[in-house]
Amino acid sequence: MSTEATRTEAAAPTEATGATRTGPAQAQPTPEPLPLAGIRVIEFSHMVMGPSCGMMLADLGAEVIKVEPRGAGDKTRYLPGSGSGLFPAFNRNKHSVQLDIAEAADRHRVLDLIDSADVLLENFRVGKMDSMGYGYDELSARNPRLIYCSLKGFLSGPYGNRAALDEVVQMLGGLAYMTGPPGQPLRAGASVNDIMGGMFGVIGIQSALRVRETTGRGKLINSALFENNAFLVGTHMAQAQLSGQPPRPMPTRQATWAVYDIFRDAADNQVFVAAVSDGQWRDLCDEFGLSGLAADPDMLTNQGRVDQRDRIHRELQTALSNLTLAEIEDKCTRRGLPVAPVNTPADLTDDPHLVASGALARTGLPTGASVDVPLLPLTFDGRRLGLRSDVPEPGRHNAYYRDGPTVPTGPPVDGRESTGPPHHHHP
Repeated sequence: MSTEATRTEAAAPTEATGATRTGPAQAQPTPEPLPLAGIRVIEFSHMVMGPSCGMMLADLGAEVIKVEPRGAGDKTRYLPGSGSGLFPAFNRNKHSVQLDIAEAADRHRVLDLIDSADVLLENFRVGKMDSMGYGYDELSARNPRLIYCSLKGFLSGPYGNRAALDEVVQMLGGLAYMTGPPGQPLRAGASVNDIMGGMFGVIGIQSALRVRETTGRGKLINSALFENNAFLVGTHMAQAQLSGQPPRPMPTRQATWAVYDIFRDAADNQVFVAAVSDGQWRDLCDEFGLSGLAADPDMLTNQGRVDQRDRIHRELQTALSNLTLAEIEDKCTRRGLPVAPVNTPADLTDDPHLVASGALARTGLPTGASVDVPLLPLTFDGRRLGLRSDVPEPGRHNAYYRDGPTVPTGPPVDGRESTGPPHHHHP
């Protein structure tokens, strides 16, 4: 079977839940509701942090209404270059409504939506929502059950009003220093703080929903890029305090194990190989014919091997240079040794594990194109939280939300969207 056919079959969403299936269509028992079914979320956001938070909630079953400006909609839709993947990656399973939140003419519809919501999330610059009359205090007075999630660059403090981007906090928070070689700070190759900041927003929202079951009241949740970055580098902070020395950037870090590095095969392809225990060291030597190293009494301990790391690398590289990448992977996998070819993100579209396990969702775009993007890295009783609706065009659901009932009887149904039972909303 071709890769294309495998992905199409593996990632086909079931009608009611969007869960993936790996076999031919057959009668299925009525699935349980998705975890956040019945929760309405109003999303005022752009770029990555807010949309990723909203998408995670949507994948978990929430009814997420993305409010976009009139006209062309969210400017993130049209970013070029490395930004071109942002909107397709973080806006599935949502509904799009176009309203001008800064204009008095649309204010009553915006407030109607917020009054009907369980959750509001926003990631605009500090003070913008308050300046337009959509701050937490005002909205909570109207809807005491509202959970208001504000996603910013910094939490309260001296930096609180600064503008921030993922790159800003990576520089400020030491992550760029740790990623690049000495003297060459380097942004991590993904929007790690934006996405994790969105994830912490989800954690806060879910926690507030749990508290609301007891108190009947919502909460103000704040998540921020800089504090998220500090959390990411917390181990390096602890290391510096314990050693009394600044940590070395990762490319020149002090070795913890002798074999934990990138090597090359016979065709000069790069491959990561590691041995992080005494047993793995013995298996590595046995599998790759390093009997002299295995018999050396100075290498019986991990520290002894770290002390002779250069010698080990030379002999291991000589052995690997006679093998293909597939042979190296096979040998390491057979013995339980960590191994990985050095892939590009483009390679993941055809990764056999992601394809066969239904981890990718072929998501349609308003342009008529489609992209394969990862689903949440979660399963519930072995089932993935799948694709229920494609990325909507701007204002796709205007008629339903802007002109329809204030309190919904269920989310709109169109195209690939769920035709399962309506959400039962209790504001």
